[in-house]
Amino acid sequence: MTDVTPQTPQPGMDAGPAKRLRVAAVGDLHVNDTTKGSYRALFEQVSDDADVLCLCGDLTNYGKTGEVENLLADLKACTIPMVGVLGNHEHECGQPEQVTRMLCDAGVKMLTGQAYEIDGVGFAGGKGFIGGFGRYMLSSFGEASIKAFVQEAVEDANGIENSIRMLRTERSVVLLHYSPVVDTVVGEPPEIHAFLGSSRLAETIDRYDNISLVVHGHAHRGAPEGRTNKGTPVYNVALPVLRTLGETPYRVFEV
Repeated sequence: MTDVTPQTPQPGMDAGPAKRLRVAAVGDLHVNDTTKGSYRALFEQVSDDADVLCLCGDLTNYGKTGEVENLLADLKACTIPMVGVLGNHEHECGQPEQVTRMLCDAGVKMLTGQAYEIDGVGFAGGKGFIGGFGRYMLSSFGEASIKAFVQEAVEDANGIENSIRMLRTERSVVLLHYSPVVDTVVGEPPEIHAFLGSSRLAETIDRYDNISLVVHGHAHRGAPEGRTNKGTPVYNVALPVLRTLGETPYRVFEV
């Protein structure tokens, strides 16, 4: 279990209960049409090891209704609160709203502009978007199609900021699918780093002092840990990355 020290709170924040919350996180399960019962044991185990479960997107392969139904059959074994975001794979079939609705109906608190407080810890975030990191981040220049692409990234980051702004908790966790820092995509081919996340997400996060940690998925061959420029811890909890760390198919943080 990773112990995360809260950052200096912003003025007016609610300290909440003094008790530390055990927050588990995993992403990139990629449940398909034939995946039945594969993750039931995971959800049973995490219910004993943590107080809250964060689901960081790409929970299905294509966002098909049958895939979501297979996922939800296993999720019934989870007895702790769940918070989630969609990944890019949930958009493939063109019905992300339906996937979100099915997950919400199953009790998952989906971050689509909302924020939630669970036992004194805030949860905010969203899917995120691509665009590159640092000096290599794509800028709004040139063709109209490039400007539209960058505008999509900006609007996505604004939506995540609105979610974070709703929180009044000293301790907060941000869920993403795409990475906010290059640190946690290192290990993937450099040629595709720009398609794995964006510094715009980290810039948004670094405007706030009450974020204890960030969790994301997507980069299957990335690194497990990194930090924003301000020093906020960032963890890649894609299942393929977690498998390189040991047998536990999720990561638990004390917040």
